Amino acid sequence: MIKLLKPQSFRGAIQGGRPNVRESLCSYFRNEDAGNDCISSLYRQNLYWEALEAFDFMQKNTSFRIKSSTYAHLICACASLRSLEQGRRVHNHILRSNVQPDIVLHNHILNMYGKCGSLEDARRVFDVMPQRNVVSYTSVIAGYSQNGQEGDAVKLYFEMLQSGLVPDQFTLGSIVKACSGLGDVGLGRQVHGHVLKSELCSHLIAQNALIAMYTKFDQIFDAWNVFSRIPEKDLVSWGSIISGFSQLGYETEALSHFKEMLLQGAYQPNEFIFGSAFSACGNLLQPDYGRQIHGMCIKVGLGRNIFAGCSVCDMYARCGFLDSARTVFYQIERPDLASWNAIIAGLANGGHATEAISYFSQLRHMRIIPDEVTVRSLLCAFTSSLSLSQGMQVHSYIVKMGFKSWTAVCNALLTMYANCSNLHNALTVFEEMGDNVNSVSWNAILTACMQQNQAAEALRLLKLMLVSHSMIDQITMTTVLGACAEVASLEMGNQMHCFTIKSGLLLDVPVMNALIDMYAKCGSLVMSRKLFDSMETPDVVSWSSLIVGYAQFGYDEEALKLFRTMRSSGVNPNQVTFLGVLTACSHVGRVEEGWHFYRTMEREYGIVPTQEHCSCVVDMLARAGRLNEALDFINQMKFYPDIVVWKTLLAACKTHGNVDIGKQAAENILKMDPSNSAAHILLCNIYASSGNWGDVANLRSLMKQKGVRKTPGQSWIEVKSSVHVFLAEDVLHPERDKIYRILEELWLQVLDDGYVPSKNRLCSEPG
Repeated sequence: MIKLLKPQSFRGAIQGGRPNVRESLCSYFRNEDAGNDCISSLYRQNLYWEALEAFDFMQKNTSFRIKSSTYAHLICACASLRSLEQGRRVHNHILRSNVQPDIVLHNHILNMYGKCGSLEDARRVFDVMPQRNVVSYTSVIAGYSQNGQEGDAVKLYFEMLQSGLVPDQFTLGSIVKACSGLGDVGLGRQVHGHVLKSELCSHLIAQNALIAMYTKFDQIFDAWNVFSRIPEKDLVSWGSIISGFSQLGYETEALSHFKEMLLQGAYQPNEFIFGSAFSACGNLLQPDYGRQIHGMCIKVGLGRNIFAGCSVCDMYARCGFLDSARTVFYQIERPDLASWNAIIAGLANGGHATEAISYFSQLRHMRIIPDEVTVRSLLCAFTSSLSLSQGMQVHSYIVKMGFKSWTAVCNALLTMYANCSNLHNALTVFEEMGDNVNSVSWNAILTACMQQNQAAEALRLLKLMLVSHSMIDQITMTTVLGACAEVASLEMGNQMHCFTIKSGLLLDVPVMNALIDMYAKCGSLVMSRKLFDSMETPDVVSWSSLIVGYAQFGYDEEALKLFRTMRSSGVNPNQVTFLGVLTACSHVGRVEEGWHFYRTMEREYGIVPTQEHCSCVVDMLARAGRLNEALDFINQMKFYPDIVVWKTLLAACKTHGNVDIGKQAAENILKMDPSNSAAHILLCNIYASSGNWGDVANLRSLMKQKGVRKTPGQSWIEVKSSVHVFLAEDVLHPERDKIYRILEELWLQVLDDGYVPSKNRLCSEPG
């Protein structure tokens, strides 16, 4: 090898900086062979720019001919630099010279254009080549595959097969990557067959590409089959399978293979393998394993590595160890955007909104430009009305920076406003998205409507979604069926049921459960049971929906019978199941059985009773007339009784005429809500039923002074796709005269049948 000047001196000499250095440089170009050797030597030392500058110097200062091998080195230098401009310049010089490129030089030119992303230039060279070999085809196929033109890569691959050439491991590796990019699992399996039929089934390049391809297709067991048949695995093989297991939710297998790789001792994990292991620990919420691997990562010198550090930070944050996440973050030598995103996401998901914003401000101060992942992660921090103002500030930043055009960011905004109980702003963001809405956007706004009890608005939006021909998935369907159940719209629910059959969504268990729940809440228990019986393996949600439906509509024996069947089938109940069971026991007066179920919730199933379960117990005792026991139960509850509990007791006191306990219940309600009309009305009725007319008069007078008025009762019915809403003493309905005439006729029929109205019931509000 020729002894060369230092690169800095060499470049300075070429640029004409110092005559004595320039003169010494000329000695390297004393003849044609020396000049060519100089360029080649620079290339071999990976001094690619210096080789190109020497090429320029040789052209300008000598008349020496460039050899074909030197051209090959120059073209390879351009490929390594990914410099299309320099590559075209050298190629044009070849075309103007007397050199006739052989197949080797042509292949180098093809490879250079492919790596520089100019496939049109590569194809032009390929098409005029007098001879082509496997390397020629592979260079263009690899270029197509690497630059998003996978279809062209596959087409050229089959042309190569038709020409009679046999692909090598590099060809197969490139075409497997092309199949992966196309997402065509069938074609991928076909190419896998080519690999097996060839003599290259043990070559690592093709095998590793197959592992990566099957991982991308979510076919982890196929990937593992390829991996297990590799006799001598390299670091890429191990990294590919560990990453595949980690990405596809097989975290335990990922860590198991990580351990196996360490035990074999052939390879030391790199930052990417460590990253996959940390990701697996984070998903499993196993910080102890993560700490051990973190120690190993530090030991091999990757503790301050950007990729590994980012993965460790994310792992600790997912596991709730935010102090450790912060420590790791500040140990990263030069944290990149992904590292900042990891710590911001960890803080945001951990509920530390203010600190997440602080890190976001530091990121901007470092002049690092946030991406959509940054702002989406930050928006996750705002989950209540208390953090709405902070969320709106981030929204303003998004508009200012032009991120508003990113659909994923807008979807995160929709979710943020929904979590902060601001449906108005969520609808505004949704409308401003225009044609950028996707299925995630529709699902987000539908969910927002349901969270704010706006089922009618959700159904209105569904009609717009159908008109827009957006894809309806299982999330959409379960949300919409929930809206149908909320407004008891059986007709709309029937239409959605038909849609699930046509679209194939009926086979999805969550959708089937939503249908069972919808029919149960709409009172169509026969249809609900029919769907339930058609399921091969109903889960706890299926059982619970039907049990609650039976209990709510008075089929209490059926509910309890179904609960016993559920237990005998081996399905464990959940909180909702026990709500249905306790409601059924309350309705049929099975107090002791209800007590038994309540006591076994936590003891046998680990289900801690909620406020709703306690309300059911109070209702069960009160309905049975055991009002003192109900009051004692309320007083010894683990949490403060809410209005619903006291209303339940107050309603039972009216039924059983217990003035003393009723008065206590009413007083507790009025402490929490002084203007609660229901408490005043029920207490008035209790006084009236017991003949305490003086107390009735006093309470009515107090109600008048406070301006307490009963909220009118409201009901609705759907007839021929039109919803009719009614209020108590309604005078606004367009068919009110006809409705009141029918009601009067029904009232007269009731009186004729012997009904005697109670004289102890009070008017709904003071006169």
